[in-house]
Amino acid sequence: MNTDLHVEQLTTEARGIIGSAAVWEGREKDAVDGIVPKLIVEPPDTQTLAKILVWASERQQSVLVRGGGTKITWGPVPSKLDLVLSTLHLNAVLNHRYGDLTATIEAGATLTTVNDRLSQHGQWIPLDPFLDNQATIGGIVATNDAGPRRHRHGSPRDLIIGVTLARVDGRCTKAGGTVVKNVAGYDLSRLLTGSFGSLAVILSASFKLAPQPPSSRTVVVKTSSLSELGKIAMALLASQLTPTAIESQFPECLLVVRFETIVESATNQAERTAKLAKDLGGQSTILSGEPEETLWRAHAARPWKKPGLVFKVSTPPADVTNTLEWISGAAEKHQVEWEAVGRAGLGVQIVRFDGDLAMQADLITSLRSRLKSPERGSVVLLRGQPELKQRIDTWGPLGNVVETMRAIKQQFDPMGILNPGRGPGNI
Repeated sequence: MNTDLHVEQLTTEARGIIGSAAVWEGREKDAVDGIVPKLIVEPPDTQTLAKILVWASERQQSVLVRGGGTKITWGPVPSKLDLVLSTLHLNAVLNHRYGDLTATIEAGATLTTVNDRLSQHGQWIPLDPFLDNQATIGGIVATNDAGPRRHRHGSPRDLIIGVTLARVDGRCTKAGGTVVKNVAGYDLSRLLTGSFGSLAVILSASFKLAPQPPSSRTVVVKTSSLSELGKIAMALLASQLTPTAIESQFPECLLVVRFETIVESATNQAERTAKLAKDLGGQSTILSGEPEETLWRAHAARPWKKPGLVFKVSTPPADVTNTLEWISGAAEKHQVEWEAVGRAGLGVQIVRFDGDLAMQADLITSLRSRLKSPERGSVVLLRGQPELKQRIDTWGPLGNVVETMRAIKQQFDPMGILNPGRGPGNI
């Protein structure tokens, strides 16, 4: 088939499948890393979405799936971008089995909307990615995006129990849970989680839910140095306390610890945390109510509010302090601004780093060299100029799961229609 079909012809054909109102030509605001897609398509239902995939495959038109667009620039520069497939009309809570603490939700529903619905029975999906009022279920699953509550509740990969997916040949399949078998022994639900839409289109996902906590307290600990902060974080991990989140903020050297449970327990654990921090040299403030929520909203937004490179560095928790001290030294050497927030108890930090293109490329390359192997840690670009992504690998060295994804990619999408070159390992 001709891969350079004229936009007018493609538009006419797509509208013949889906209707005029749901198809339009790509605009500058639809660009991904500076590349404007030929068409935007918004299917009204899963059956029509499957038909669009078949048509795109027959025409060899590449497809990028978009939900709320909050993570659309994550990943490498697209090697090809013809069609953006929007899931925003697929936004229903299909089944809330509140007696079993599970729910099945369509991919285009936003997390905030879903949790508002689930709250009618005192339940929720305990995920808190940045911009959760815009981030969709499909996008959260596709990127395995998680926020501070990952410390207690895990990531989407830990909570997902099943998916419904559409392959590029139009076949819709269920996987996970107790419904059907997985493919060739793979846990397909978990494999799709974090695949960046490169294997199949997620139509819906089923999750384990949690009871909504009745109360919350947050302890803000001010420390004098990164090493002092690290000592307090490791002491918390070794204690009997059960925080929902243990977050760090740099370069202010703050540790932010949250407890979400019944009011008596939340208060008691917050006070014990403040005492533990004081014994190790920290100064604490305990927050609740609106001041607490304001703090967490600002915390989530911090790396994204200013321009610059944003990347995720993952290490063993004991290596967080040394890694951030190294980044701080690099920033001081180049006289540029930097900041970081992250899961201090899990070893995951989101770092924003200023500087020119060459400086940013050198930082990522040197940091990866310092970590030496995926077992020691990883560095993944989340936001960067297209020129930077062309200069260095967005993903860096990854573990063996990439080879499994390659095998599934060859089976599900041998022509490379879905999100070509943007999945883990550039699959």
